[in-house]
Formats: sequence, C-alpha cells, structure tokens
Amino acid sequence: MPHDHHEHLSPSGHPYRADNDHPLTYWQQMEIAIRELLIEKGVTTPAEIAAQIDLMDSRSPANGAAVVARAWTNPTFHQALLTDASAATRDMGFDIGPMHLIAVENTADIHNIIVCTLCSCYPRNLLGLPPDWYKSRAYRSRTVKEPRRVLSEFGVNLPETTKVRVHDSTADMRYIVIPARPAGTDGWAEDDLAKLVTRDSMIGTGLAKTPESA
Repeated sequence: MPHDHHEHLSPSGHPYRADNDHPLTYWQQMEIAIRELLIEKGVTTPAEIAAQIDLMDSRSPANGAAVVARAWTNPTFHQALLTDASAATRDMGFDIGPMHLIAVENTADIHNIIVCTLCSCYPRNLLGLPPDWYKSRAYRSRTVKEPRRVLSEFGVNLPETTKVRVHDSTADMRYIVIPARPAGTDGWAEDDLAKLVTRDSMIGTGLAKTPESA
C-alpha cells in the first residue's frame, strides 16, 4: 500500500518535479481575489496571513506524540482524552479548532485504523499534513473493505484474535489513535516516550517504536 508509486528521476538524479508555471486555476484566482479584497477592506493584513501560514506549517506529528506520551504516563489525562479528546488536547495548548476529536485506544484485543472515505479529513493540528497515501483512492476504499490486508502491506500483522476497527473521519469529526505503549518503558519521561510515537501509529497503520528500534 505505501509503496504503490514510482519516483521518476531527472537527469541530475533528483526526483522529477513538474514546473509550477502553468496558468492559475479558477480556484487559485478566487483565493487571490478574496485575499486581496480582505486586505483592502481591513479585515486582515499580509502579516496576519503569513503568521497563520507559518502556524499551519509548524504543525507536525510531534504534537500528537506529546498527547500520546502524556496519556501513557498520566491516568487522569488518559481518561480525559478518551472521554473528550477535544477538551483534553486543548488543555495541553493545542488548538484543534471547532472539530470534534475522538481518541481511540489500541489494545491486545482491538486495533484501530483511521480513514476518510470521502476525501482526506485528518487531525492536521496534531499530525501535520496527511501523507499522500492517506488521500489516495486505494487507501480510502480498501481500508474499509480489507483492513487486515492493508495493515499487512504497512508491515502490521495482527493475531486473528485481535479485532480491527475502522473509523471514518468526517469534515467535523476526526480521530487519533493511542497506540499501545511499548514494553520496557516503565519509568520513562514523557519526552522520551514521545520519541517512540510515529505518525503512522496515530493513524493505525503502524505501531509505536520499541526501545530497541528507537
């Protein structure tokens, strides 16, 4: 699944990237027009727009990893996260906007995997930009029909006794997976535990790193 594409190399040996000099699309023209109108009317400023872009670019899986690490070490926060993930993550200082965030936990008996069958709804404030494969038609359709096979293609082979639950994100409801805490991490600090949490483990297509692999 994650390897169903091929990179084309340029003569220099670098991956080929098409020139971005084509005419503006209708939606690009609309974005420019609306942005310039908002600035002209004094609704916003170029500096405020640039600051918001920088904020969006700064979002990464490290945010979600910090949430997971706290859930692993703080029973009170762990319960709060499962009860109301939106409120719990806001209490940590992460602004997830108006969306409803749901945390689901992987155990020996249940493995959760996240998908958006309609488009690419994703908790970007906690995980950054979604990977290309998450947005692909193959992932969006196959994860619902054959989740175990998709997981195996990501290297996650589960016992038959483990139940797989597929969660479908929507425009106003997103999910984050709390992966199972790796063995041998008793007494670890939150910062060290966060280094074991991968983006894929918070989508459900991967597992947290072991102390040995980290």
